[in-house]
Amino acid sequence: MGGGRLAIISYLTTVRLDAGARRHLGEDLKAAGILRPLVITDRGIVAAGILDEVCRSGGLEAGVPVYGGTPANPTEEAAGEALALYRSERCDGMIALGGGSAMDLAKAVAVLAAHEGELQSFAVVNGGFAKITAATAPVLAIPTTAGTGSEVGRGAIISFRDGRKLGLLSPYLIPKRAICDPELTLGLPPGLTAATGMDAISHCIECFTSPVDNPVAAAIAIDGLERAIKALPRAVVDGSDLAARREMMIAAMEGALAFQKGLGAVHALSHPLGGYRDLKLHHGTLNAVLLPPVLRFNEPVCGQTYSRLRQAVGLAEGGDLAGFMAEFARNLGIPMSLGALGVPESILPEVAKAALLDHTHATNARAATEADYLAMLHEAF
Repeated sequence: MGGGRLAIISYLTTVRLDAGARRHLGEDLKAAGILRPLVITDRGIVAAGILDEVCRSGGLEAGVPVYGGTPANPTEEAAGEALALYRSERCDGMIALGGGSAMDLAKAVAVLAAHEGELQSFAVVNGGFAKITAATAPVLAIPTTAGTGSEVGRGAIISFRDGRKLGLLSPYLIPKRAICDPELTLGLPPGLTAATGMDAISHCIECFTSPVDNPVAAAIAIDGLERAIKALPRAVVDGSDLAARREMMIAAMEGALAFQKGLGAVHALSHPLGGYRDLKLHHGTLNAVLLPPVLRFNEPVCGQTYSRLRQAVGLAEGGDLAGFMAEFARNLGIPMSLGALGVPESILPEVAKAALLDHTHATNARAATEADYLAMLHEAF
């Protein structure tokens, strides 16, 4: 694992992890310096009554402004709409309530609220890392899924008008506070539990195999994987299993804490695929489908690393790690092919080309070419 590029080790956000943690919302808003929050969430959270419950139990005053239009994959257009509401309501920070989409959208608004320029100029591939400053508006994150870990992550993935799905990346995007209350995930249906859980697992695996040398992040990633492999099947079978839900919330958080090591080819491929708005592809499901071919591609350079991964998932030394992960996801009910997800084979060359431009491409365990990416896509098809 040693000898790679050295990452800066910095875990500076504050996390409240416990059943019922949402009741401390008022206290955490004060600690984050937010007096007039805009809640960013989605229609499903509102319809399920989760927004009302969080506001009531957290002591939020009636009439708090809410942007409830977060799409399944956060868009540049939605960021503009939420920003307009943020400014008209004279807000000074945000509460992101929901899955990764709501949290990523809140981060995009936080950047726009404090900086001049189009949102795309802040994408990491456009040199945006250096443009995002400490002036970024504060965000308090309350996840209602256990997958992205965006509540402790320094990135946000946004779908732009031109069809590209790009990442914003900065330590200033890490939410000031995270409230991780596993009770808020109890109503998550089995399919979404499985897909978001596989997102967390892919984060842990990709971060652990990244060549960036960060032993702290590596240790966190392997712990997250060990927890998720045991807890995710339980959470899918019995959504009311609070202990399993708590373990998955920890695993999702740890997967994102490990982002300091960077991700890899799974995300380099899933990001451009997720940019096809008409296909409406779920990010976690894509990661589950793409993980086995990427694991096979990386195996020649990951001998010692894969030994530790096999140990973490309970696989014998020398066992087929890619095959194990494919069967694991299949047993959770995930359709394990891009074709089954409705991806047309004709777009695969375009996706392979786009993968080279994604910011996660640089930290894959093994250097990949456009032809390599195309081969992985065909294997997943």
